[in-house]
Amino acid sequence: MAKMGSRKHLKRYKAPVHWPIHPKEDTWTVKPSPGPHAIEDSLPLLLVVRDILELADTAREAKMIINQGDIMVDGTVRKDYKFPVGFMDVIQIPKTGNTYRVLPDEKGRLILHPISEENQEFKLCRVQNKTTIRGGKQQLNLHDGRNCLVEGEYKAGDVVVLQVPKQEITDHLKMEDGTLGLITGGKHIGELGTIKEINITKSSMPNTVLMETKDGKSFQTLQDYVFVLGKDQPIIALPGGK
Repeated sequence: MAKMGSRKHLKRYKAPVHWPIHPKEDTWTVKPSPGPHAIEDSLPLLLVVRDILELADTAREAKMIINQGDIMVDGTVRKDYKFPVGFMDVIQIPKTGNTYRVLPDEKGRLILHPISEENQEFKLCRVQNKTTIRGGKQQLNLHDGRNCLVEGEYKAGDVVVLQVPKQEITDHLKMEDGTLGLITGGKHIGELGTIKEINITKSSMPNTVLMETKDGKSFQTLQDYVFVLGKDQPIIALPGGK
């Protein structure tokens, strides 16, 4: 029988490397609830409040802040301290007026990048795949676990601009040559580049993309690692003014 602690907690040495905790400080850390992001791609809200934003000194204080409804994720108040926060989520703290977007740095760690008030009402979501449902309508399955019914042409790898919390699509960024993409995995994680060529394989091997950075460096990466951000300029602010 599993220990009771293992259902709500996670051994620190088993925590993802991007979590801002030290594996030798304690035995256990909080385990994220099942939700829109997998454990390896997310941070529990308690760690965001205590360890990243430093709004609390202890887990107890962080839980109180969260339970009071002081933290919003994608325009919705979240009171579960284990709620998983992941890539592209928008975190708002109405009492302080601060808003952040969750992005990766060049070491693969999730960071909170401050954003302006006008950018807090939308997020970018990558189309993981699409399905046809009853009535012939298309359903887009997005990277953060959302599903949206749409009309028009979308394909896996495209990115939609989603109003939150309304979940209305206001723009569509196609994965195609000449667009800008942020690398979200592999050894080039956190880098921004222009898509030069998309290589579609006709085997079980994954598709790849040839990228070029603004300083002229070229590299290949998996298509699944490329997150489209715009045509000539990223439509969101990025760390380091990329």
